[in-house]
Amino acid sequence: MTAVVLAEGLKKEYPGHKAVDGIDFEIRQGECFGILGPNGAGKSTTLRMVIGLTDLDGGSLELFGQPMYPEHPTLAKKIGVVPQEDNLDPDLSVGENLLVYGRYFGLADREVKAKMDELLLFAQLEDRKDAMVRELSGGMMRRLMIARSLVASPDLIVLDEPTTGLDPQARHLIWQRLRALREKGVTLLLTTHYMEEAAQLCDRLLILNRGQILDQGSPTALISRHVEPEVVEVRGDGELEILQESSHLPGRVERVGDTTFFYSNDAHVILDFFRDRHDLTCLLRPANLEDVFLKLTGRELKD
Repeated sequence: MTAVVLAEGLKKEYPGHKAVDGIDFEIRQGECFGILGPNGAGKSTTLRMVIGLTDLDGGSLELFGQPMYPEHPTLAKKIGVVPQEDNLDPDLSVGENLLVYGRYFGLADREVKAKMDELLLFAQLEDRKDAMVRELSGGMMRRLMIARSLVASPDLIVLDEPTTGLDPQARHLIWQRLRALREKGVTLLLTTHYMEEAAQLCDRLLILNRGQILDQGSPTALISRHVEPEVVEVRGDGELEILQESSHLPGRVERVGDTTFFYSNDAHVILDFFRDRHDLTCLLRPANLEDVFLKLTGRELKD
């Protein structure tokens, strides 16, 4: 099967900074592919190269079996884009925003109107067609942006942090809409800072840091490859005391702030050890993508 996106040795440099440093990845038809990484890792630069907004400084990039550079005019209609920042026109209604966007793809207004009810139903905005964009909530605007990206019936949708700043209800609704698109065979490429979002949506993902790929694979594969299956979080005072007393326990230990993380294949040994320490709070949970992310990229703050 021809890859929807095939990147080989992808590079982008700015003065004194390698934003993307020779990365390889492939996105298959009908899958959701995610890119994770701290701020400045090169995620948005990679997306901008995929959609043709940023030129490559090295490597090659193919979309649907055709080289992206030099750009093929037929590729534009195959790609829908949901940017990180809201770029809806607040002076137009919901329906007018869809019409104007369709014109960018050379679609006649009658073509957009023919599919508008379906798009608004998909976004659960069917009763908002005549509402001004400025009257919408943040969740409604994000859903409208996803609906807008579907105007030209694209085969690939690129989403840059699609649910940032939304409340849990709005985030889960958008996840449902994105899963529905994937079930229809639409390919999704997204960046996100929400590890739960990546685990919920992505078939495969890569972890990017300083422009380089640290690893890639399914969420389950990444977890099993990099961290022990169980985590015990121990909170309380006495950092040195906790670390000294628990030095014989099995697994890997990390201390962050007032919390000690025990990564283990046998968490019950750790829980039994702390059972009588009523001054401590212990939490047992399965390992997750956030544990992988922090292990590979580090826990220090990156701006």
